[in-house]
Amino acid sequence: MKKIICIYLLLIIVKTTFAQAPEWSKDLTIYEVNIRQYTPEGTFDAFAEHLPRLQEMGAGILWLMPVQPIGKLNRKGSLGSYYSISDYTSTNPEFGKMKDFKKLVDEAHKRDMFIILDWVANHSSWDNVWMKENKDYYTGGKDGKIVAPVADWSDVADLDYGNPAMRRAMIDAMRYWITETGIDGFRCDVGMMVPDDFWNDCIAELKKIKPDIFMLVEGEDPQFIKDGFHMTYAWENHHAMNKIAQGKQQPELLDSIIRKDLARYSAGSYFMNFTSNHDENSWNGTEFERMGDAAKTFAVAAATIPGMFLVYSGQEVALDRRLKFFDKDSINWVDNRNYIPFYTTLFETKKDNPALWNGNYGGNYKRIDCGNDNVYCYSREKDDNKVLVILNMSSKPQEIKFTSDTGNYKNVFGGKKKIKSGKKMELTGWQYMVLTD
Repeated sequence: MKKIICIYLLLIIVKTTFAQAPEWSKDLTIYEVNIRQYTPEGTFDAFAEHLPRLQEMGAGILWLMPVQPIGKLNRKGSLGSYYSISDYTSTNPEFGKMKDFKKLVDEAHKRDMFIILDWVANHSSWDNVWMKENKDYYTGGKDGKIVAPVADWSDVADLDYGNPAMRRAMIDAMRYWITETGIDGFRCDVGMMVPDDFWNDCIAELKKIKPDIFMLVEGEDPQFIKDGFHMTYAWENHHAMNKIAQGKQQPELLDSIIRKDLARYSAGSYFMNFTSNHDENSWNGTEFERMGDAAKTFAVAAATIPGMFLVYSGQEVALDRRLKFFDKDSINWVDNRNYIPFYTTLFETKKDNPALWNGNYGGNYKRIDCGNDNVYCYSREKDDNKVLVILNMSSKPQEIKFTSDTGNYKNVFGGKKKIKSGKKMELTGWQYMVLTD
């Protein structure tokens, strides 16, 4: 009997090692905010004027890129990298004061939006306040030969996670933002470069003061879910989309990655799907550089496959240039194409249809054979809710036909669609359809 009880308790422990995302996040999308480039002013107050528009578009979680002061020593460019932080518990004076940040958080909350703050735990600027009295917080600091974490990252110094005092100071700084500003969670930069046991301890501590905190990691491994994170990057999905858009791979590649991740992650895990973000835009090119005319097609895929959909600042006006990373480079909100209705439709469809919700709050994923390897068809289904997605992942017209999933559907982008068994359907190049029953 004792043996049976022990096994039962072990199963409970194993099950609870995987983090379950807070219920408030179940039907939300995420929007990445680049405060510096968002407006000519580049301030919290100026960005706050966009909150009504983002609310109307359906953005649920606002991920703010780092808002702390930027180091001046070894700075890159005229303004430096957001990820070279000189004081973990202050705001960048270029963006505004702490009271302005708190006001922004409050305004977002009034509009039923949540705020997560980009957190840089792996390194700091060379003139961070810790450098004065706590050089032993840094790798090599005991003998004075502090190093950068990566040779090319010359503007930042590597933090030493072998130092317990530094770990405590880092957790205290994160705790500060929760208790003082009311943010709802963190996006943790280069999470794979910080020890797992730190994340485990850190998230456990943060949950003591905010049980429903939301944690996103820049990393891609089931271990992060065991550490307490709720969402990882879906880099493999993203890279597969780029390759398919460029004609280097077939849609089968994306399907195989999705099935692999669903098998190796826990059921409650979130995958962050995207066609762009700050790194992709600045360093690898806009979605139009990488995906061309297929950009919308793959945005539809990112919004409807298992996971949470991310949109980066400016994508809703089809931003077609790489934003400068170390200098001022404001987004043009007026003279670009208007993709707001397109993204609004995706955001609203995801929120309104439980089949598309995140993690195990959402529906099962099933690849559907439509008789054409160039066309990616799949369904998501939960209870009485069903979504059928049809994506022509080629620039040429394609012909498909279904033998299952027939019926009368509504296309969320307009019109009705009747799927008949064995009847041929013609698709134009890169055509997309999201059908609900």
